[in-house]
Amino acid sequence: MKIAFSVFTIGLGLILTATAQRQDMVVVQAASQTTTTVAPPAAAESASTANAVKAILQMRAANEEVLKKQRATLEQLDELQRAAAQLKIFSHRSGG
Repeated sequence: MKIAFSVFTIGLGLILTATAQRQDMVVVQAASQTTTTVAPPAAAESASTANAVKAILQMRAANEEVLKKQRATLEQLDELQRAAAQLKIFSHRSGG
């Protein structure tokens, strides 16, 4: 019985504290929204973007050329490796 009374007293105290805190709350109005206008991109920015895209496309083309050369070199190395493997096989057969 004493425990029930203590729990009731603590609960009542919490409720009264919570309601007291609610009465002290202050409501603050939200700041009014201001509209911001974004200026269209300047011609200089547009030109620099176009130049950047052009440079990237040139680098891409150069990169493709390098990749073509690397593929051709890799194919030549593969052929040389196959030829070396055949020479090794023939040299073993001939008793060398």
